Amino acid sequence: MNAPSASDWEASALRAVALKTVFHTQDGTIHAVNGVSFHVGEGELLAVVGESGSGKSVAMMSLVRLLPMPPAAVTGEVFFQGRDLMTLDAEELRRVRGARIGFVFQDPMTSLNPVFTVGYQLMEPLRRHLGMSRRRARERAVELLELVGIPSAADRLDDYPHVFSGGMRQRVGIAMALACEPRVLIADEPTTALDVTVQAQILELVRDLRGRLGMAIIWVTHDLGVAAGIADRIMVMYGGQVVEQAATADLFEAPRHPYTRALLDTLPGRHVPGERLRAIGGQPPLMLQEPASCPFAQRCPQVFDRCLAANPPLVQAAPGHDVACWRELPVDKVHHGH
Repeated sequence: MNAPSASDWEASALRAVALKTVFHTQDGTIHAVNGVSFHVGEGELLAVVGESGSGKSVAMMSLVRLLPMPPAAVTGEVFFQGRDLMTLDAEELRRVRGARIGFVFQDPMTSLNPVFTVGYQLMEPLRRHLGMSRRRARERAVELLELVGIPSAADRLDDYPHVFSGGMRQRVGIAMALACEPRVLIADEPTTALDVTVQAQILELVRDLRGRLGMAIIWVTHDLGVAAGIADRIMVMYGGQVVEQAATADLFEAPRHPYTRALLDTLPGRHVPGERLRAIGGQPPLMLQEPASCPFAQRCPQVFDRCLAANPPLVQAAPGHDVACWRELPVDKVHHGH
């Protein structure tokens, strides 16, 4: 991959270099993430998009080592505030997770503990990471619930998660992730299980919080429509690797990878009345071996011999626009780096 400019690196809130994640299972080794490199800038919202199975969630959990090890094994470098998170011991990493890097999970019902009150779960990181007294932590917990738009916040602290609706539980999950005012917020498909109205409310909330708090946000989604509405930049993943990344407007106006174009064609807004909705034929690869060819080759309408012979590297095809596709990259343009 082309080396990002020095200014990109200096402005990065977080960056990953050559991130790889494998799962050692009874059925073989699953190569879930294959050499992913990317950065998110201070105050930037980066959307990570792709179908289920493309490696999005595994890559994000790998950044802060949230995966069970074993069976997972993660290699690469993840730089945050001048340190490589991959070199931290468990206790040092716990001080970063939750305090400096917040994580919002996809399902609020499983990410909230059903046997503890919402107030307890909000107060715990405040007391553990910031050393707040019980009284101050409770005051701050009320402020956090108000911040994410939960009415009568003081009266809701002693409620258990099951009392809240799905949308309200997700707001609580966001409040927990924001408790210690992290510099980076990773949101892993946080609106997938919510209805359209609540989804719109959560997206508006995130836009508002980002403006007020100035944090960097990595937003994981399978929905390019959602990404279009909130992201500065979009990174498309397929087969455990990055196949394209560009500023949001550039990606929608001039998508370069066949997979990105296929995703865009499935959007209802691009549907021609009277025609059937489009779908991407075939299935994502099983990833039982490290890709030696383009992972999209078996589903690509533009496939040719070279796609099957080698995996294209991610290189800069235009300023600020990276792509991994042999049709987009003449041989004389391909060069390697980090």
